[in-house]
Amino acid sequence: MVRSGPIRILLAKPGLDGHDRGIRLVLRALRDAGMEVIYTGLRTTACQIVTAAIEEDVDAIGLSSLSGAHETHFLEVSRLLAEQKADDILLFGGGIIPQQDVDRLQDAGFQCIYPPGTPLDQIVLDLRATLRPEQTSGGNPS
Repeated sequence: MVRSGPIRILLAKPGLDGHDRGIRLVLRALRDAGMEVIYTGLRTTACQIVTAAIEEDVDAIGLSSLSGAHETHFLEVSRLLAEQKADDILLFGGGIIPQQDVDRLQDAGFQCIYPPGTPLDQIVLDLRATLRPEQTSGGNPS
């Protein structure tokens, strides 16, 4: 299904991780790029994230983890999306995620995993290219 209108993104900090500076920078970059962003705040559960994503009819969910519990939380979000038959929502993540965990997260449906220091423009470009390729390939956006 081709969606029109602005890209809608839900950003979340699952678990007990209390550091949100990075995700707030991503939020600002996505909004500045014309995307609609819903931020669920700190310490949300996988269930809360998936429920909000479905209710808000988002195109993508971005998760951030600096606590080392990324596999637990990210995989649970992926599992719940599939359970709710909403696994067409694109998943991406960022934070302190060891390279050896990236393949497992990608196998669970995470399109991109961004390490600290990733240029914000790269995240914007990746989301646009994946979610609205007709707008990035010189095609007519209407």
